[in-house]
Amino acid sequence: MNGLPDRIRAALFDLDGVLTPTAAVHAAAWKEMFDAFLRTREGPGFRPFDQNEYNEYVDGRARADGTRSFLASRGITLPEGAVGDPADVDTVEGLSERKDEIFRRMVERGGIQPYPGSVRYLRAVRAAGLRTAVVSASRHCAQIVRAAGLDDLLDARIDGIVAARERLTGKPAPDTYRAAAGLLNVIPTQAAVFEDAIAGVSAGRAGRFGYVVGVDRIGDQGEHSHAADLKGHGADAVVRDLADLLDES
Repeated sequence: MNGLPDRIRAALFDLDGVLTPTAAVHAAAWKEMFDAFLRTREGPGFRPFDQNEYNEYVDGRARADGTRSFLASRGITLPEGAVGDPADVDTVEGLSERKDEIFRRMVERGGIQPYPGSVRYLRAVRAAGLRTAVVSASRHCAQIVRAAGLDDLLDARIDGIVAARERLTGKPAPDTYRAAAGLLNVIPTQAAVFEDAIAGVSAGRAGRFGYVVGVDRIGDQGEHSHAADLKGHGADAVVRDLADLLDES
């Protein structure tokens, strides 16, 4: 009993915010990077990067796509730069690298523990015979999976490194999820997507996957409801923790 339709044969999980709490670390790293950039560019009266902007423009996207999307929302255009641009250069790639440096520092300082409910759910779906994969835009995916002790619970991985090598378009396009389904030898209608990001839920719906589960670890912020956003972008169900699917079965 896993809360999924009987037709589902594989489970495809986003990493940050679904399996591990690194979404909060990513959000903090993006904020530190963007706020420093905006403060230098606009002075002390700059408008800080906020959680709603992270949810809408950055979360779930490949790092350069997130940088570009947020800058565009503020009417800022920077040169693209080249992959590997140093972090002290104000290009899309340079800012993206700056964020990665901050993220690596935060992870080294704080370590990584998976969500207990996600570990419980991974074990349950594997016991039920489903194959599993992690699908993440992060270039640190393999490192995080190992650090969180999830290697033995995942059959395949599509991450930022694989996506760049295979030239897969990132979320909200469905390409990375389709690639993961292919590695598990299932068609999209036989696979469930688990996502906490609007871009990821949109990818699951665009790819016509058999079931899309939104994971809302943010909750309501004033009048803003992340659960409603996930539903509005195509989630079939929204839960606060993956173990809720077991409890509801």
